[in-house]
Amino acid sequence: MKPQSVFDDDDFYTIDQLKTSLRDLEGYQFIYLDKHEGLIFELARCKGKIDYLFNLCDEGYWNNARMELHVPALCDLLGIPYTGAGPQALAHCYDKSLVRGVAKEMGLPVADAFFIHPEDVVFDVPFGFPAMVKPNFGDSSFGITQQSVVHNLEELLNAISDVREKLGYDKPILVEEFLPGKEFSVGIIGNFPKEYLVLPITEEDYSDLPAGLPQICGYEAKWDPSSPYWKLKSVLAGLPEETEKYVVECSLKLFERLECRDYARFDWRLDVDGKPKILEVNPNPGWCWDGHMAKMAKFAEMPYREMLKTILQTAEQRMGIVQVELRADKDLERPAEALVT
Repeated sequence: MKPQSVFDDDDFYTIDQLKTSLRDLEGYQFIYLDKHEGLIFELARCKGKIDYLFNLCDEGYWNNARMELHVPALCDLLGIPYTGAGPQALAHCYDKSLVRGVAKEMGLPVADAFFIHPEDVVFDVPFGFPAMVKPNFGDSSFGITQQSVVHNLEELLNAISDVREKLGYDKPILVEEFLPGKEFSVGIIGNFPKEYLVLPITEEDYSDLPAGLPQICGYEAKWDPSSPYWKLKSVLAGLPEETEKYVVECSLKLFERLECRDYARFDWRLDVDGKPKILEVNPNPGWCWDGHMAKMAKFAEMPYREMLKTILQTAEQRMGIVQVELRADKDLERPAEALVT
């Protein structure tokens, strides 16, 4: 997902933070797999030699987000336990329109929207402007920029053209009504309906954004240090108690229905009347030290290292893995060995 697919110093620092934090966890021994070309063969060689895999592949095999689901699918074929969502959940949640359909079927609130097929050149806009144009399939805000918020038909056509021609995106496009209220996220670690932790709800703080720019957390906010969006902050949402209770309840229902596991993030936004509507479901959300989940954990006074440990322990509980192995000769504590991709 990186611009020009090139890592910079910030990316290497992020990986160093991850490895340092995992190294400091007592009772664990990690092996790292980060070479895409050899991943399949290395996983096969590890079968039976590791306890489980800590799956941090959140941008896809060969950096193709649509192939993210194949890493856990491969583990299923090999019989290797792993953290996080399975291929079914990842496939469902990668399709934004499908998630909308599931939510509507469950009676959960979603923004008005319509679907544009690649071959469509004529379509009706069933609601008023402003609207948001986004790739129906995408990750890490791919294809979502300040030009994605449109105020008339001409801007809508230009935004669609940008996605199709400049980005080479040849798959369906989703056009949603633009919701002007607070944009916030619900983070969950655990497995519903058993033990789970709802992290403090955070919202995007747009107060420092120059006037005239649409208030969205898109590609520029995540990947372009030269953009005015780069300095966006996450703050405690401060939602009314009734609203907070409602969005947590809806998020837990979606967590279960879409078969999320261990941890997930749910993105919401308030409409013009202050009513919440679900935007996206993110199984296996970004694990970076400065990512949304880590920021929510920090508000819960949970350091980054502890957040990672909590995810690991949640997965271990689900998989029935214990870190004390009883042997015939004596009781021997053995570090669980986790494989990281």
